[in-house]
Amino acid sequence: MPPKKAAAKNGKRKASTPPEPDTINGSSKKPKITNGSSDPLRRPHPKAREAEENGVVLRKYYPHEMSNARALAYNKDELPRPIDDLNSALSETESEREKIEVKDAVVHWFKCDLRTKDNKGLHMASEKAREKGVPLICIYIVSPQDFEAHLTAPVRVDFILRTLEVLKEDLGKLDIPLYVEMVEKRKALPGRILELLKEWNASHLYANAEYEVDELRREAKMVHSCLEHGIAMDVVADTCVVSPGELSSGTGKQYSVYTPWFRAWTAHVHSNTNLLDLFDAPNTNPPTARKTLTTLFNTKIPPAPANKTLTDEEKKRFRSMWPPGEHEAQQRLSKFCTKAISAYGAQRNFPAASATSSLSVHFASGTLSTRSAIRAAREHNTSASLNAGKEGIQTWISEVAWRDFYKHVLAHWPYVCMNKPFKAEYTNIEWEYNGAHFAAWCEGRTGYPIVDAAMRQLNHCGYMHNRCRMIAASFLAKHLLLDWRMGERYFMEHLVDGDFASNNGGWGFSASTGVDPQPYFRIFNPLLQSERFDKEGVYIRKWVKELEGVEGSAVH
Repeated sequence: MPPKKAAAKNGKRKASTPPEPDTINGSSKKPKITNGSSDPLRRPHPKAREAEENGVVLRKYYPHEMSNARALAYNKDELPRPIDDLNSALSETESEREKIEVKDAVVHWFKCDLRTKDNKGLHMASEKAREKGVPLICIYIVSPQDFEAHLTAPVRVDFILRTLEVLKEDLGKLDIPLYVEMVEKRKALPGRILELLKEWNASHLYANAEYEVDELRREAKMVHSCLEHGIAMDVVADTCVVSPGELSSGTGKQYSVYTPWFRAWTAHVHSNTNLLDLFDAPNTNPPTARKTLTTLFNTKIPPAPANKTLTDEEKKRFRSMWPPGEHEAQQRLSKFCTKAISAYGAQRNFPAASATSSLSVHFASGTLSTRSAIRAAREHNTSASLNAGKEGIQTWISEVAWRDFYKHVLAHWPYVCMNKPFKAEYTNIEWEYNGAHFAAWCEGRTGYPIVDAAMRQLNHCGYMHNRCRMIAASFLAKHLLLDWRMGERYFMEHLVDGDFASNNGGWGFSASTGVDPQPYFRIFNPLLQSERFDKEGVYIRKWVKELEGVEGSAVH
């Protein structure tokens, strides 16, 4: 069902994009950016209230939607990017952190990297512990408010918690404890981790970087606060094959178009072959770890927070569809590379064909690294190059690389994580906020079979085929003229593979508000898409039961 806040405003308006000057406050000079309330760049966008009333901005956790001028200030390097704050924190403290001696334990903080194999941060933590013969302790913090603020779907929360059970068992075989604790207030999370580190007399904390704004800012502060207490925190670049900031165009700018970015990405990987080297699983802890850390080994994985629970029927359904853990991820990857990847290029766009890898849930939770997936695909290819050999394998690698691309976009244009489109001026569009139309879209009652089938698949499975995501998103933004951010939120609140960067990038593409160079005139015609990619109506009849008996092309 759609969010309860969806407005019942049914008046029609024509969508338009009034121009906005490319200067800030009428001047091309770079103003001094301050944090004062009188700062003109702190003023919200003129349409912020209307968007907030329709659930676009969660004011419980975030400020008003920023002005277009503030987004432009990020583009002009007049505001520090959160990734720059983290990199500065790590650089400024490097020499002091290196002086810290190992004490009684080393800790790895799991977030969206729920695996033991090919986990750089975990590997580095294990090596640090092994050097001094101290135990490695792993932690995961369940944050109900983070789940709420980040619109994490209940089905995704359930998958994460079940994956933690698998991870705890896998680490236990290495005598490594996984301590999982629920911290109710998100602002209390850094302080609680620091308390645990001090309680265990741990000297080093490792974590893999995440590129959303909240996480980058939090970790930048934690690097300093840990150091103040004699603890070295290292935030490791592991999420992407090529880390954000590593690639730039001939003019030194960041890429905002995928095709030239992918060429540069491929060339960079070919020139730095070590980027596809895999990291070993952690070492076994010293024999004494079981005795000295008994309490940690005996802790249980907490249940889902009250605001993210599933019904018994949903648990049964989703758990049969989405087995957790990295072993399941590796099995799916192996099966896909062996049986389906060669035909991927020709079959991937047909939702009834089951031709995709179904690995997105594992990429999102980190039970599988992008590096492992691309390496496995390359090993099944006839060429060591990522852009040569079998067409299906080339196509799949290029599709997986989109995940890296969207994280690069997120890191360099952080306002896309702040309810702004990449093309900030498109916030000026007079979007519709028609509650009845939005509800029909959410529930798969639009009367357009391919759109309804897609939405019903999402609601039933927590998943939607990628081609159908584009069709459904385009329909909401360009046929219904609804604010695309309402659809972006609905997807995040229902997807088991919800990943902010990929979801935001996909919606930006479909609504033409993102990095895609094709402007507003690209519209997915639902009838033509249906006839082309579900010609026999197999997908439609599966999900739209009312049409099961309709024969031939009339199903479209």
